Amino acid sequence: MAFRFPLPLTNWQEPRIRTLHFTWMAFFITFLIWFAHVSLMPMIKETMHLTDAQVKAFLILNVALTIPARILIGILVDKYGPRRSYSLLLLICGFLCLGFAAAQTFEQLAVMRFLLGFTGAGFVIGIRLVSEWFPAREVGIAEGIYGGWGNFGAAIAKISMPILAVSVFGGEFGWRYAIGLTGVIAIVYSVIFYRNVRDTPKGATYFKPKKTGGLEVTSKGDLAFYMLVNLPIYLILYVLAWRLSPGGLNIIGQTFTDICYAIITFLMVWQSWKIWQVNRHLVHESVPAAQRYKFKQVAILNLAYLACFGSEIAVVSMLPMFFGETFGLSPMMLGLMAGSFTIMNLVARPAGGLLSDSMGRRKVLAVCLAVQTLGYALLSQVSAGWGLALAVAVTLATSVFVQAACGAVYSVVPLIQRRMTGQIAGMAGAYGNVGGVFFLTVLSFVSPMIFFYVIAGVSALAFIAAQFLDEPRGHMVEIDEHGNVQMIAVE
Repeated sequence: MAFRFPLPLTNWQEPRIRTLHFTWMAFFITFLIWFAHVSLMPMIKETMHLTDAQVKAFLILNVALTIPARILIGILVDKYGPRRSYSLLLLICGFLCLGFAAAQTFEQLAVMRFLLGFTGAGFVIGIRLVSEWFPAREVGIAEGIYGGWGNFGAAIAKISMPILAVSVFGGEFGWRYAIGLTGVIAIVYSVIFYRNVRDTPKGATYFKPKKTGGLEVTSKGDLAFYMLVNLPIYLILYVLAWRLSPGGLNIIGQTFTDICYAIITFLMVWQSWKIWQVNRHLVHESVPAAQRYKFKQVAILNLAYLACFGSEIAVVSMLPMFFGETFGLSPMMLGLMAGSFTIMNLVARPAGGLLSDSMGRRKVLAVCLAVQTLGYALLSQVSAGWGLALAVAVTLATSVFVQAACGAVYSVVPLIQRRMTGQIAGMAGAYGNVGGVFFLTVLSFVSPMIFFYVIAGVSALAFIAAQFLDEPRGHMVEIDEHGNVQMIAVE
């Protein structure tokens, strides 16, 4: 019997399929912008006369704002809707990209690159939008296609930008024109997206949180748990500030470092206060049983995404150096090695979502995390004696399950609480970036062998946590703005 793909992806006349294509393309463009500078850094370094420390600073600045931005974007998309949120994000980031292309000093480049970290938060918007258009039985594969195909924008950026800068535009300003072009694409697409996408199918209700500023939880114990789980997001920002400080890369002075610490502390206290404001009624009131959900679901998905997506970010960053030192490969081969770990997103994320829809979400996530743990444990033993072919085979096999785990995580996120899907997706996404920064910070102190062992250990911890994930069953309850109760199937 021939295999039939569960979604008719070529049927452009079907509104949900058309929306899916418009949405993954929006994500693709945000990642195209976000990573447009990566393979052009040698040209930027030469024309702007940057130091090695300044180049390293860009790696930190590129992700610093993304962590809190994913939380903020999650709040905004739940309140204002995906159509307006994605269109505005593409428009603003397109102009920021033009600003980066036109920058004349390191300080200008640094500010633009820092602000462009907001681009990486676009992923959260599409998670909410896709969940509005696809039922539970298809949400895993739909979210997997959105995440996997959109993620491929990073790979296209790394491949296409040098070609545009050198072969198409050429000259000293070639890199500026290439990066500026991505900004123009984003601005144009913001209009296309706004004119062609709806927040929900016709007749459907777009549920919004009763209060904004933090997730609504449903018990006093979950409120305390939420406060605790929120802390690592800000602790990793302290680490990023320290990396730029005189004690790290010495890019910013001690006074500015102290200002950064003060701002992070303010954001942490402010966010904790907003969480309390949203949920303080729990001290005196009980939430009806039908409207409750367990915050442990969110916490488990956060940890799982830290382990899978966080490790993907870190491994892609260090893989060329690791294989270069181990096997003495050429620069071209090193680029292919880095790309090989991410290119599997095209099929692995959708596969993780598809299997979750059909075989059970907890089971698929647990299996992916288990194999991921084994894969990283094997990578910790890679040496020249392995031979390149075996090392590549283990790397590719590991990457498949890492990205399938990402797909499995986001097959569950939309099924916890519809009105807060953006915030839940934002928190899980932020934890993914937290993982990337954490693992790369570990790598700066230890050998690659220990680095892979640490990732394997965190993956094993996520596997254990996944055993306590509740498989979505029955229906979630939502109440619209008129007080009408609606039941949304989650299986």
